[in-house]
Amino acid sequence: MIDPLYVASGFGVGLLVGLTGVGGGSLMTPLLILLFGIHPTTAVGTDLLYAAATKTGGSVVHGWSRSVHWRAVLRLACGSIPASALTLLVLWKLDLRSDIERNLVNLVLCFALILTATSLIFRKSIMERYRRRMEQLDERTTLMATVITGIVLGVLVSISSVGAGAVGVTVLLLLYPRLPMATIVGSDIAHAVPLTLVAGIGHWMLGSVDWGLMGVLLLGSLPGIIIGSYSATRVPETVLRVALASVLVVVASKIMFAELNLQSAIVTALAWSH
Repeated sequence: MIDPLYVASGFGVGLLVGLTGVGGGSLMTPLLILLFGIHPTTAVGTDLLYAAATKTGGSVVHGWSRSVHWRAVLRLACGSIPASALTLLVLWKLDLRSDIERNLVNLVLCFALILTATSLIFRKSIMERYRRRMEQLDERTTLMATVITGIVLGVLVSISSVGAGAVGVTVLLLLYPRLPMATIVGSDIAHAVPLTLVAGIGHWMLGSVDWGLMGVLLLGSLPGIIIGSYSATRVPETVLRVALASVLVVVASKIMFAELNLQSAIVTALAWSH
């Protein structure tokens, strides 16, 4: 039996991804944790493969349109793929079902959501402040900075499934200021496909992917992305970015308060037991 609420959630997230271009992880993972009560690691693992499936189509379209800077994609992947593999190894050592791992996922998720919201709200002012300085970077410095960005994204995405969207776009805009926006977005999506696929397969091997849930989410999200992409030019970009950033801050706060309440309850219980 297909739960219509999961389909509706997939559609809503797909619609927002199509409208804003921000990765679904920043929306889908918190939704699965907060609304449906799914374990954080299962939410992350399922969302990573969900993202790999949805972004493959976008990557093919951008590649066909020649709006992908493959050199930047390769540099990002040189940092992100090894970082993702190493992060997954650490998660495996921590034991995926332990409370420590749950806490880690929730804390990194909060950080990644705040970082994404900041990128959405302050992207324009960041660009105005640093663009001229970044244009003077030599090729070697740009290469190193891109690989380091890939490493950071690899860790963030592997733990929380968030970061490859708005954060990736903002950094690429700074490092490659001469590229058109369509190429920046296309390169970010093209890089997200192998990263989410590698991280998602890693989570699957660790037993934290719900395939049935992923199928139901895709059932709703694919039409949502198509409608969102078609409607994107009809909705003011600034309104969308601020609204989405506000939602992400609220969600991050809710996860953080839930985590703090859980920790205080554990401390209280331990105090009473002694």
